[in-house]
Amino acid sequence: MTDAIVAEGLVKRYGSVVALDGLDLTVPEGTITGLLGPNGAGKTTAVRVFTTLLEADEGSARVAGLDVRKQADELRTKIGLSGQYAAVDDNLTGFENLDMVGRLYHLGRARSRERARELLARFDLEDAADRPVKGYSGGMRRRLDLAGALVAKPTVLFLDEPTTGLDPRSRLGMWDVIEELVKGGTTLLLTTQYLEEADRLADQIAVIDHGRVIAEGTADQLKDQVGGERLELSVATSAELSTAAGTLAGLAVGQIDADDRQNHLTVPVTGGSSVLMEAIRRLDAESVKVLDIGLRRPTLDDVFLALTGHVADDSAQGEQK
Repeated sequence: MTDAIVAEGLVKRYGSVVALDGLDLTVPEGTITGLLGPNGAGKTTAVRVFTTLLEADEGSARVAGLDVRKQADELRTKIGLSGQYAAVDDNLTGFENLDMVGRLYHLGRARSRERARELLARFDLEDAADRPVKGYSGGMRRRLDLAGALVAKPTVLFLDEPTTGLDPRSRLGMWDVIEELVKGGTTLLLTTQYLEEADRLADQIAVIDHGRVIAEGTADQLKDQVGGERLELSVATSAELSTAAGTLAGLAVGQIDADDRQNHLTVPVTGGSSVLMEAIRRLDAESVKVLDIGLRRPTLDDVFLALTGHVADDSAQGEQK
């Protein structure tokens, strides 16, 4: 598998502010890589460098085999970008917006119009195709913006927080579209602050903070780095809670937390599903009536907190630099 994006030692400064501080990143072809980080971490700056909108002060980057600085004009014909805010003309119709993008890519009149109709159908915007965009909902505008990024059939697509501000239903719809694109062979770099989005979509995740990648791997690999598996169970009575705590003490790798009001027990463990099965066996042997039991693995929220020292900002206000 070849690499669609390779960045080495990218540095970008805005006066005294260092937005990128030696960023290294590799994105394999035909995959989704999630670039995860808090506001100001450098996500948007990295995307701007990769898409030739900004030049790095130091380091190098290649996208689709092309140098982002030396071969910028050629590269722009091979990439698509959907930014944090929908880049659409409110006074044009949806069809006119996409037709205009096609003309800018020199697709020609006939092909531009054909491609516009194809994408309006794909993004369920046919009924609104001939209406001015200023009357579109937020979700419709985001879909139209993503359609615009696909007019020239890019081999590498950059989505900078594509679901910011969308309601849950619209976000799920956008996720379906993104997954469909990658099945068709598109390589995708996705920046997001929504941890569930990265967990659902990304083949690999790079956590970025203060302008550099501080951890990368699959979602499961990152969770394994953090550790912290927990057995969580509820029992019928407070007496059984005490019995359960004593029964499971031998499996615990840390302090057991008992909630007397809820008859709930949290047991730190290691070993995955095998330790869950052993816990059930031991509780059954002691005739403990278990109402509910499960193994809780670390979430990406836990990973984010462990790596950056704070939780992710799901308000998704966007990065200013």
